[in-house]
Amino acid sequence: MPLVLFPGAPLPLHIFEPRYRQMVAHCVEGNRRFGLVYHDPDRDGPFDLAAGKIGCVAEIMQFDPIPDGRSTVLVRGKERFELADGIESDALYYEGLAGEYEDREEDSERLDERCRQSAALFHRVLEHISSEPQPPPPVDADEPLSFQIAQWIRIDPSWQQRLLELRTETERLDVIDELLHLTLEL
Repeated sequence: MPLVLFPGAPLPLHIFEPRYRQMVAHCVEGNRRFGLVYHDPDRDGPFDLAAGKIGCVAEIMQFDPIPDGRSTVLVRGKERFELADGIESDALYYEGLAGEYEDREEDSERLDERCRQSAALFHRVLEHISSEPQPPPPVDADEPLSFQIAQWIRIDPSWQQRLLELRTETERLDVIDELLHLTLEL
């Protein structure tokens, strides 16, 4: 799919292609989870289920079938994963084996201060672009701040994918802060 899902982020989807209809039906009958890997067919050509691609597990939170076989679903991003290998099957959709893709360890005190700085910058940007003062979006302490800010930024999915692949919160916040500073300069 030509979109990126971040851990903790909600994403509404309209399911109409036969392969995704089959996949969602399979997921609803099972653990309600599937992997979402960014792919832009216009830029990258046919999808290649190659090892090393990074994606995010999507958990179906809400499933609303439509009588003609389509459906709307609301998913929430869970943990990131790295594709290990594709699986040959009769399914219309791609199946693969995946492993965990976790962040590297960071100094927690330094990271806490870094998160406070990035949150303050994000709030400044929101004030800068809003015509009326608005409260900042709520922060979920269980999810990395970088992914929470990133889901509010409307930007090219290839940029979002690069962010998803970074292995530390500090690296992700550096990339986000650079973009936020550019927004303040406009």
